[in-house]
Amino acid sequence: MTTRNTSFFRELLTSIAEQGRQFLDPRRNRESGETPVVDLCEALLSGRGEASGVALAGDVLAGYRMLARAGRAAFFTALLTRFGADIAEVSEVADALRIDPGNLTLLRRLHDVSEPRRQELIRRLNLAPGGTRALVDMRADLLDHLAEHPDLREVDRDFEHLFSSWFNRGFLVMQRIDWSTPAAILEKIIRYEAVHEIRDWDDLRRRIDVQDRRLYAFFHPALVDDPLIFVQVALTRDMPAAIAPILAEQRDQLRVDEAATAVFYSITNCQKGLRGISFGNFLIKQVVEELRRALPGLKTFVTLSPVPGFARWLEGQLASDDSPAAGMLSQEARALLAAPSWPEHADASLREPLTALGAHYLLREKDGRGRPIDPVARFHIGNGARLERVNWRGDLSPNGLAQAHGLMVNYLYDLKYIEKNHEAFAATGAVAASSQVTKLARAIPETRQPVPMDTK
Repeated sequence: MTTRNTSFFRELLTSIAEQGRQFLDPRRNRESGETPVVDLCEALLSGRGEASGVALAGDVLAGYRMLARAGRAAFFTALLTRFGADIAEVSEVADALRIDPGNLTLLRRLHDVSEPRRQELIRRLNLAPGGTRALVDMRADLLDHLAEHPDLREVDRDFEHLFSSWFNRGFLVMQRIDWSTPAAILEKIIRYEAVHEIRDWDDLRRRIDVQDRRLYAFFHPALVDDPLIFVQVALTRDMPAAIAPILAEQRDQLRVDEAATAVFYSITNCQKGLRGISFGNFLIKQVVEELRRALPGLKTFVTLSPVPGFARWLEGQLASDDSPAAGMLSQEARALLAAPSWPEHADASLREPLTALGAHYLLREKDGRGRPIDPVARFHIGNGARLERVNWRGDLSPNGLAQAHGLMVNYLYDLKYIEKNHEAFAATGAVAASSQVTKLARAIPETRQPVPMDTK
């Protein structure tokens, strides 16, 4: 039903756009490209007709798609410089409000004039057929330009502000992906998977078409055939310490009535243009509720997660003799870490220092806002999970070795403590951790942050 309604709405917008073209200035030569995209944006903002506005929005998006990288950078710069708020008008209304602070009309006026014009422009562009998809792709381009043009972050904040409303949890629909899901969506699942590569259709089938595996995705009505985020789940007896048995081609399937643990082993954000829009936490919590209803025998909900920044952080630490890592790893151990084949030849002497350093990295190393520097830790800890276990030799794939020297982590979603953990993290940056992980971290000399709270 959702697909049918969305298709009808798209056809309606397309019809309106085609009818609206008769109201556009016939002197505009869209074929020659003589009308700059930025001028079309000005025309779109100044117009009042709905049909002509939809047509103009489509022309803006079509013109943008034809721009090369330099032209897109210039377009984003124009959004910053030409489509911001009118500072003089903002100051004038603010001064008037200081004189008459109880004037609600002036207050509403201040709200209106302080909004950058580009926000209204983005709203109008969204009316074009396929406008939401085009704007998500446009923001993905914008993110690629931020390193070279950091001043464009102001433009990105406006995209993020609007997307946070448009992709609100109330608009998202969770669906279980199985072998009956349309092939177009299954192909995107294969292409988007970013944590543990899905090699082919047989590999996908092993993840979604057996009784002890699940895959759930969030969809938005404007992107009905394109998942926003998805999570893969393995049903197991116990908390796993390594990914290889979960992904193994030849393994014994577990009957669902024998499963006591649901393992979230891969969470993939599909849309680069929606980076920073938080809906992954809602997906996990909704999947937990879905699994609890369907499989009441499940008692434990836990992740098996990568540690994507650990190896890079450790490399930086080893460059300084004063770092916590310097005294933990001998020259022989460092040589083993640098060797491509170290997992096959490393002895257990590496286990203690690496897991201790991993615990230290996850619990104590913070960014400028007092949050864990590891993005996966930041997501799960902020979502109310507890750092339960650091696993030695958890992922010996080339990617697992390159990003974390084989370490993987279990984050436990204890339903009794999720909200408490989340509130503590939001208020003070406290990281919920098991006594096992806290003990590991104590092996590293503490130089900056205190050992996080022990919740077990």
